Amino acid sequence: MRERIEAALAKVRPALQADGGDVELVEVTEDGIVKVRLQGACKGCPMSQMTLKHGIERFILKEVPEIKGVEAV
Repeated sequence: MRERIEAALAKVRPALQADGGDVELVEVTEDGIVKVRLQGACKGCPMSQMTLKHGIERFILKEVPEIKGVEAV
């Protein structure tokens, strides 16, 4: 499952990098929560929660439907 999540993040990453940010997969919990670390411009951006929930989470859930959610750490 981790490989599928990494593949989904690889598809999202160019959009984040275009704005000076990035995302790193930290862990996948046993209960299906994906923990990521926002980096670069995304780290301090006031829109980062929207990016996380409406961008990254939505895409990962589409690619890996067994995931329950995505959280920033």
